[in-house]
Amino acid sequence: MSDQNDMMKPDGEVNPIDTDYQIGQDNIAFKIGPFGLDIHNRVFMISGLSIVAFVLVTLIFQSQTAPLFEGLRDWLTSNLDWFFISAANVFVVLCLFLIVSPLGKVRLGGTEATPDFTYMGWFSMLFAAGMGIGLMFYGVSEPLSHFNAALGGTAVENGVRTDWAPLAGAAGDAAAAERLGMAATIYHWALHPWAIYAVLALGLGLFAFNKGLPLTMRSVFYPILGERVWGWPGHVIDILAVFATLFGLATSLGLGASQAAAGLNYLFGFSEGTTTQVLLVIGITAIALVSVVAGLDAGVKRLSQINMILAAILLLFVIIVGPTLAIATGFFANLWAYIEHLPALANPVGRDDANFVQGWTAFYWAWWISWSPFVGMFIARVSRGRTVREFMISVLLIPSAACVLWMTVFGGTAISQLVNDGYEAAVNAGLPLQLFAVLDVMPLAQVSSFIAIILVIVFFVTSSDSGSLVIDTIAAGGKVNAPTPQRVFWCTFEGLVAIALILGGGLVALQAMAVSTGFPFTLVLLVSCVSVIMGLRTEPKSV
Repeated sequence: MSDQNDMMKPDGEVNPIDTDYQIGQDNIAFKIGPFGLDIHNRVFMISGLSIVAFVLVTLIFQSQTAPLFEGLRDWLTSNLDWFFISAANVFVVLCLFLIVSPLGKVRLGGTEATPDFTYMGWFSMLFAAGMGIGLMFYGVSEPLSHFNAALGGTAVENGVRTDWAPLAGAAGDAAAAERLGMAATIYHWALHPWAIYAVLALGLGLFAFNKGLPLTMRSVFYPILGERVWGWPGHVIDILAVFATLFGLATSLGLGASQAAAGLNYLFGFSEGTTTQVLLVIGITAIALVSVVAGLDAGVKRLSQINMILAAILLLFVIIVGPTLAIATGFFANLWAYIEHLPALANPVGRDDANFVQGWTAFYWAWWISWSPFVGMFIARVSRGRTVREFMISVLLIPSAACVLWMTVFGGTAISQLVNDGYEAAVNAGLPLQLFAVLDVMPLAQVSSFIAIILVIVFFVTSSDSGSLVIDTIAAGGKVNAPTPQRVFWCTFEGLVAIALILGGGLVALQAMAVSTGFPFTLVLLVSCVSVIMGLRTEPKSV
């Protein structure tokens, strides 16, 4: 077994890199007060105080911040759409290169490391990582929006129905519009987002399991920065990771709150305005805090199991009572449409579909990038013992297939209802309500809609709980068992940030902060690609 505290040169000679984290421990973490906080002093203080200030300013100046968020989002997506698309393409190309290159033989944890989980268990966890509030929110609305736009109609963009120039001429042809709509949707949920996660997850796993460095973002940059990762360059990287993760999670929590409020309005007549959304965020954050205090096994593990069961029940229900044959054939047809349209969708220059590129793709890539520390750390922690090749193949394909299935089932059902049954309620509904509009014309609509609301809430809780663990790990210098009060702090402020953004501009504000924090972190991830290659080249290959 390779020594995790040595970085090997290609010829087998030991490269004497000092990875004993305890040497710099006094400068990296310290304990504070009677609560026994064990934090990374600079990272925790700067990120924590910045988040507190952001919440206060946004809540105090709500009317002023709303147009600011809208302008920020519009400027970033309209001027940097090419950058986000190009960066995501780089991540996909790197992953494909690692699959076919000799570096794919490197094993996470060393040449003799064995996997911690069976294939079935590992695949299940990768599948679970691909399920979230985003799939619940966009599972119906995105395919339906793209289909309607490609058909020559209008599309819902950022919550507002607007004219949209389709990527290809499909006006008047429902079959062609459906292929294009599903291809555009799958583009946002398949290879590209999972390549983003895979690159960071590989870097975290490699430098933690093979090099013996802390499980935090700065460790990935050791080949480039050397011992400076323990200084300000490393502090900046970890602070950006905290900001990206926190605002990425806040975006998801805001989407979940708006969808849960729409569902409660549909079922029970409750108001779906900002007051209800804020109350939902407060209540669900309180549940997440209980889960945080209960601990990982008693909290997140049990909720995740409930999550998967409810998601499977809802998915099977729609497959059985919906257009079953169309769903079965649509899965493969949609995959082929995605492959067919992928070159045009991933092209960063010369596009004539600005609303799609800026309103959807640029936002999505920034959102996925802001989520990458969260999902990447989870994937890294469950992937020890896998070779880089099987890691990349599995992380790219298994969750992508799950997302394609989900979009095919819910989006395909919504399109079928519109085309074959003339049912227009879903396409005319707002984004948060479209899922419930689709379920409304199926048997047991009240039951299935209630399950959907519970599923959104449970996703909300598990995201908040798990996200607070990841943020705290980064803010504590890579410690995975930091004191509970720290996770309580981050869980609380995840909810407060979501509330501040809901009150300070709603969906636009949520998207603005995801994009604005995703942009600088994209630069971090691009540099990490070089560092990962450098780290892999010094590793012995498994036979």
